[in-house]
Amino acid sequence: MADPTVTQRSTPTGRKLDEGYQTLIAFASNASVQLWEKSVQPPGMDGGDPVETTTMHNSTYRTMAARKLITMSPVEVTAAYDPAVYDAIVALINVEGAITVHFSDGSSLSFYGFLQTFEPQAIEEGEQPEANITIQPTNTDPTDGSEAGPVYTAPSGSP
Repeated sequence: MADPTVTQRSTPTGRKLDEGYQTLIAFASNASVQLWEKSVQPPGMDGGDPVETTTMHNSTYRTMAARKLITMSPVEVTAAYDPAVYDAIVALINVEGAITVHFSDGSSLSFYGFLQTFEPQAIEEGEQPEANITIQPTNTDPTDGSEAGPVYTAPSGSP
């Protein structure tokens, strides 16, 4: 039985984001929808729960294996809005298409998905009205049904 190899941490290459401003969301079917992003949680990646592989032949440890497929987590946005956005929301909700997260460094992440929820928060005196928005990645090209993962585009001028 081989022991796991010790791996030394190396210094990351590239550039970390130093500031979140200005991160924006664009729907291909309505890039100018009347929403003003205040906070954006980009999609995450989730490998899922481990596959249990323990058998009666194990002697000390429960064993498991990684799954093969990846789930993209939903995008969560808090935004100010124009009440006239309701017509645009009806036209966007549950409609699959390309969505792009534009990061503050000029890079972007495009993926297929749909607007799942638009939920206005309570409107109060002295506070700007906001809505919670959820965008669900599908990883499916709606034109032909094929699997299509996210596409990262580096900022202009980067190597």
